[in-house]
Amino acid sequence: MTISALLDTAMDRTIALGYGNVGLAVRRRLPGWPTDPPRMDGRVVLVTGAASGLGLAAATGFARLGASVRALARSGERADQAANAVREAVPDGDVQPVACDLSDLAQLLRFTSDFAAREARLDVLVNNAGVMPDDRERSADGHELTFATNVLAPFALITGLADLLKRSAPARVINVTSGGMYAQSLPVGDWESHGSEYGPQKFYARSKRELMALTELGARRLQGSGVVVHAMHPGWADTGGVQTAMPVFRRVAGPILRTPEQGADTIVWLGGAAEALQSTGRLWQDRRPRPTHYLLGASAQSPEAGAELWRYCEAQVEAVQRGGSAV
Repeated sequence: MTISALLDTAMDRTIALGYGNVGLAVRRRLPGWPTDPPRMDGRVVLVTGAASGLGLAAATGFARLGASVRALARSGERADQAANAVREAVPDGDVQPVACDLSDLAQLLRFTSDFAAREARLDVLVNNAGVMPDDRERSADGHELTFATNVLAPFALITGLADLLKRSAPARVINVTSGGMYAQSLPVGDWESHGSEYGPQKFYARSKRELMALTELGARRLQGSGVVVHAMHPGWADTGGVQTAMPVFRRVAGPILRTPEQGADTIVWLGGAAEALQSTGRLWQDRRPRPTHYLLGASAQSPEAGAELWRYCEAQVEAVQRGGSAV
C-alpha cells in the first residue's frame, strides 16, 4: 500500500479527520486523486431532495457539467425553488422542477409511472432525500416516516425506473447514505423498527444501513443490465438537516463541517466519472471505495437478511399497486 493510500485510510478510520473538511482538503492534494468528471451534455439526471443541502448542491454540480437535471422536491413550490436556485448558479443550465412527496408510496408509484412514460432517458438517479423527524411519525400509507422516506422511496424509485435506466445504459443509481450507519445493524424481522424506542439519529442511521443493504441487492439484481448501483456518504456536511436535528453536534464540529458542495462532490463524481462504471454495489466517500462495516462497528449482515429486506419492500409496493396496504 502506498503512503498516500495509508494516509487516506488513516483519515477514514479516525473519522473526524476523514469526515470533515480537513480530510477532503488533504485527499485532494494526495497523488492519485481521481480527475473531475467529464461533461455530461445530453444526459438526464434525477436528484431527489433537490431543494436544499446536498441535493441542491448535486443538482447544481450536474447542471454545471451540462446534464439535463430534474430537481425533485416534495411540493411544486419547493421544486420550483430548487430549479430557480440551480438556474441562478448556472444561468445556462437545463433544469426542470418535478414534485412528489416521496414518503407517500401511492403518490410515488404514480410519479415513477408518469416519469418513465414522459422521459426518453434517465442516465443518473440520485436518491438523496431523507428525513429525521423529532418524534415517531407515520406516512400517508401508515409506514414509519423515516423508513418510508429513506428506504422504501429509494427502493420504489430504483425498481419503478429500472426499465428507463436500462434503456439509457450505461446508467447509474447513487444512494446517499450516512457514516452513522456504521453504528447500526439491520433490524432483521422488524424493518420499520416498531419494536424499538424511537430516537431520531438512531432511526436515521438505521435507515441508512438498510439503504446500503438495498444498494448491494439492487446492484446484484441489475448486474449485466448496464446499470450500476452505488452508495456514498458525504462525511460531515453543514446541511439544513444537521442544523435542525443536530444543533449540539453542529456547534461542536462547526469549524470542520463541509459545505454542501464539498459533501456532494462524490455524488457528482459518481454520476459522471468512468470509474463508477467499472464496479457496482460499493460504498464511496471522497471518490474512493470504503468498507461497509468496521471492525468495532455493527456486525455485517448476512446476504439472506438483505434479501429479506428487499422482499419486505417489494411487498409494500405490490400491496399499494393492488390498491391496499401491507402495513
